[in-house]
Amino acid sequence: MVQLTRRRLLQGAGITAVTTTGLTGCLGRRSGSLNSLTLAYVPIYPNMQHYVMEQEGYYENVAADVTIERFSSGPSVVKAFASGDVDVALFGITPAIVLVDKGTDAGVLAANSRNGFKIMGTTELADRYEQEGAATFEHFEEEYGRKVQFGAPPDGSVPDIVLRYWFQEDLAVGKMDSVINKSKVPPAKAVQTIQSGDIDATIIQEPFATIIDREDGFAELAWSGNILENHPVTVLFANQQVLDDSEVAQSLVEQHVAATDFTESSPDTAAAHAASVIGSSISEDEDLATAAVDSKASEFISSPHTITEQAATMGEFVANVGNIEDPVATENLFAFDPYDAIQE
Repeated sequence: MVQLTRRRLLQGAGITAVTTTGLTGCLGRRSGSLNSLTLAYVPIYPNMQHYVMEQEGYYENVAADVTIERFSSGPSVVKAFASGDVDVALFGITPAIVLVDKGTDAGVLAANSRNGFKIMGTTELADRYEQEGAATFEHFEEEYGRKVQFGAPPDGSVPDIVLRYWFQEDLAVGKMDSVINKSKVPPAKAVQTIQSGDIDATIIQEPFATIIDREDGFAELAWSGNILENHPVTVLFANQQVLDDSEVAQSLVEQHVAATDFTESSPDTAAAHAASVIGSSISEDEDLATAAVDSKASEFISSPHTITEQAATMGEFVANVGNIEDPVATENLFAFDPYDAIQE
């Protein structure tokens, strides 16, 4: 098949559209196939592939017109996906689990990242944890008359689930709510919140983990890759219409894989791409951007097969939180065919 296309990049308020006009040959594109799709993301480091795909022009190689829409928070993307306003999204594995449980016809096309959090706390808490391990939290409460105050995103979010697993399974000190007090703190506000003394610790992704670690008075307690090895963070999630169009689905995954390879081979450039999109302090500090992408909490992957086991484990905790009734079966959550097809 010969496909002649002309694409241009349009900038809008919070929206980028990649528009295609041209001629498609009679082979390969079946009647009723997708001509366009909307892809949504939240500007966080675990969605690294998106920044590479956008800045390197990889979306132009997807077999449909791609409109990119930026959202300010994960819940807003989930709502848009559930309502049908978004066809593809880069967001956490746990929202994907919830959407499938609620009957949304969709599936995980690719993994984006795994092992992506650090537990950061005051130096006092980190030193105590290094010396006392799991007993830290009981001894802290005995000494201060209160539980350790943790900042984390809402119940059922990926970091919340990892935190619950840490206390209940890894440290074996009981359910999280009996061990600590938790405040709902968005990742972007975690640095300010811990610096102000409103929390003693937080579970946080890059680049915020590196920012906190650079500040006097704070240090790392644990890395999520040691808590729940190879746990997924964010994924590439697509609705049934995308999954049903094999050409679109495969081309999307193919470009995702290319972006993962690019990030591995050119991490400094990938970090610069992320900084240019995410903005704020990371765009003004090249050393910070590089340190964040080099962090052990920045592992970018594509194969959905690498996260199935831990996704199932996390699904059990999502059910325990009450966001779903029962864990979602792997075959209902993942759409392996597009990834497997491009490996042949």
